[in-house]
Amino acid sequence: MEGTEETPVSEGVVGSKFTLVDYAVFAALLVVSVGIGVYSAFKSRGVVTTLEYLLGSRTMPVVPVALSLVGGAISAISILGNATEVYFYGTQVTMNLIGSIFGVLILRNVMLPVLFPLQLISMFEYIELRFKSRALRKMATGIQLVTLFVYMGISVYAPSLAVSSVTSLPIWASVLLMGLICSFYITIGGVKAVVYADVVQTLLMFAGVLVVSVICCQQLGGFANVWTIADQGGRLEFFNMDPSVFVRHTFWSTQVLGAYTGLSVAGLSQPQFQRFISVRTLSLSQSLCSFFIMGLFVLCGIFYFCGLVAYAVYNNCDPLTSGRITKPDEILPYLVTDKLNHLPGLSGLFVAAVYSGVLSSLSSVGHAIACVIWVDYLRDLPYFSNVSQRRSTNIVKILSTTTVMVGICIGLLVGELGTIFNVAYTLLGAIKGPLGGIFLVGICAPWVNKKGATVGVCLAFLFNMWLMIGKLVRGGGSPMKMPLSTLGCPENFNNTLPVSVINVLHNGLNDTFGFNFTTAAVPMTEGSGHTIYDISYCYSGITGIINTFIISTLVSFLTGPVAPQELEPRMVNSTCARVYERLWKLLVRDISPEPLSNTPSRKEVQAAGEEHRP
Repeated sequence: MEGTEETPVSEGVVGSKFTLVDYAVFAALLVVSVGIGVYSAFKSRGVVTTLEYLLGSRTMPVVPVALSLVGGAISAISILGNATEVYFYGTQVTMNLIGSIFGVLILRNVMLPVLFPLQLISMFEYIELRFKSRALRKMATGIQLVTLFVYMGISVYAPSLAVSSVTSLPIWASVLLMGLICSFYITIGGVKAVVYADVVQTLLMFAGVLVVSVICCQQLGGFANVWTIADQGGRLEFFNMDPSVFVRHTFWSTQVLGAYTGLSVAGLSQPQFQRFISVRTLSLSQSLCSFFIMGLFVLCGIFYFCGLVAYAVYNNCDPLTSGRITKPDEILPYLVTDKLNHLPGLSGLFVAAVYSGVLSSLSSVGHAIACVIWVDYLRDLPYFSNVSQRRSTNIVKILSTTTVMVGICIGLLVGELGTIFNVAYTLLGAIKGPLGGIFLVGICAPWVNKKGATVGVCLAFLFNMWLMIGKLVRGGGSPMKMPLSTLGCPENFNNTLPVSVINVLHNGLNDTFGFNFTTAAVPMTEGSGHTIYDISYCYSGITGIINTFIISTLVSFLTGPVAPQELEPRMVNSTCARVYERLWKLLVRDISPEPLSNTPSRKEVQAAGEEHRP
């Protein structure tokens, strides 16, 4: 395929079998992952402390942790989901990368200076320390567990789809294989196995998708031709300045999405929190934020570009419209088998890259779930309170294995919900937004009391659930339709499936996911008469944070706000605490003669973190 001319699409279908070379490349990843677990277990023999197993005794080296942080956060959702999003809806979503910088800056400068010096294992310990409420802590932990299990399910679905699309391996077998391997190496190796396996898997994610993009780009005649085809197909859009919250992707909505994603994925998630606190000092922990942003831009940039390449290849003969694939997220696996199957080992490399994404996420999330279940629910129970270090470590290992197996079961159900990208951001944003709000309220709103925080997070969570369910029931917030064409397909191409099957496929996708696949390249417009259910999913997460902040503040002032002298200085941001103290002096005359004079500054907190050694 050269330039902008479309060559006939091959008559192969998704499901092409691996060659021996492909199997060898794919198997190498699995062997390396298992080998890392065995090696980590061998090196740590005799070390049985739970702290060593969960956090590497807080002495992990920065570079491996940084790569693990990026790999664990990005996952297979990004490999398949981001490319699919660009293929069907254009490039406006890529601007969320700019917004993510602001979210990570909040994490670096506001959250870490408070959380790191506390030397927590579970981030939810902070909620009990700040609001003096064990019930609120357990409730927040429960929300996080729901989020992590849903995330695991989505992550498992992505590689099972890729593997089943390019091999004869059924989805259930792919999921089971992945679960067994992941369970094995995280169980025997702990966090060190997770981190060092993440390093290999992250690099493989980068290499696999980059090779596919570069080869296809060359076949199309270079980057300029890919860009031209995408532009002609209406896929290039970066600065849609429409202020409407009902437009799915604008510059403004993607900035909000990016800021929320950067904050929630990196800072408000137990798997990533464990990375940030596994290094020696606060400054090293903050330096991980810079690595995270750079890795996010590089990897997600490649994934987004791969979607443009796929569109350039199939701009005149869309595989989904023509019936050659049955799910939008199969577009990249189909591209590999359809256009690159003449290159031995490339299919194996691509599947290994996708598998790397899910193994990285699955291991991180499974390890984190085991951590919070142990620390937040089991450790303080009478039965477990006096167990030995060896036994507690074994309990966490059993929890790790169990959570991974539960996650892969959930993954078998995710394929029925929609595209990976849409499910991940809509569902996770709705659930996780209020959870992020409770941490930001605790750190940045010194006046909020226990009652305010509890009511705020509960009502914000219920509102988000109501909004999400309303979207599903009413079909609100359907994606912006973009043109797809089959005009360049070979004659009788649509007869590869019975007409009745094709009609069912098209109608089902239109009704369920808001797609409108057409054989004519005619732009579609959005409907009018918007309701609250039509608000872009980009605002789901930030809505939860804002509602938590507003409601908790109102309830706190109605029931009696926390006075400055009642605050424990290390639990809140020092700048927010000083501002609140000044406002209290202006509005309330009977302030205690001993206000927050000992509230440490950010530099003092950072210095304290530098001096800490486990």
